[in-house]
Amino acid sequence: MSIIIKTESEIEKMRIAGRLAAEVLEMIAPYVVPGVTTDQLDKICHDYIVDVQKAIPAPLNYHGFPKSICTSINHQVCHGIPSEKKLKSGDIVNIDITVIKDDYHGDTSKMFCVGEVSQHARRLVNATREAMFLGIEQVKPGATLGDIGHAIQKHAEANHFSVVREFCGHGIGKKFHEDPQVLHYGKAGTGETLQAGMILTIEPMLNLGKRHVKVLADGWTAVTKDRSLSAQWEHTILVTATGYEILTLRQEEM
Repeated sequence: MSIIIKTESEIEKMRIAGRLAAEVLEMIAPYVVPGVTTDQLDKICHDYIVDVQKAIPAPLNYHGFPKSICTSINHQVCHGIPSEKKLKSGDIVNIDITVIKDDYHGDTSKMFCVGEVSQHARRLVNATREAMFLGIEQVKPGATLGDIGHAIQKHAEANHFSVVREFCGHGIGKKFHEDPQVLHYGKAGTGETLQAGMILTIEPMLNLGKRHVKVLADGWTAVTKDRSLSAQWEHTILVTATGYEILTLRQEEM
């Protein structure tokens, strides 16, 4: 694996990109209401990133992706393409933001509960967030990627949810996706050893039903094969000398 250890100046640029990505999720929150279309959310985010932040929405035209954000609703696992579809009360939706500022990427996503959602939907959303943070808490020099995956899988399965295996976290920096791949399942003590200066995303996807997914004919949108609900949360993480720093932390999480 060609894992890039970031320099101090690169880390500073990643901090800025991460903060901008977090601010987009903070900005869009009041708009995520019944009746809004995911296209409208995409346009609001696009205009904010370009006009206010003077940054670039990384997904737009990335390998042909047609929009500036990903919006994955209910049984959509990830990479949902914004459309004319209106959100309705009871939906859960993941909004995934990646911005590029001064050539460096900040990548983060959050689940939103639209109106009144069911108890099992809220349980899934909350357990996925908890699993992400349990994975993040493993991060320190000398720990392994397997430690992260194991912590996430253990929490998911203890709550009777399944972990999607087809998609994973990744190194990030000047490139959107760098080495290493960060699996959200696995065995503690296995895999690549973490070193200070590594930056990676931890972004577990948990399903209410079975773990199996398929990609729709659009070539992007991944859905659960059994049409069960799916949830995902994501942060960009720096491995520090003593542990970790979350580069995409939002005000509500501080």
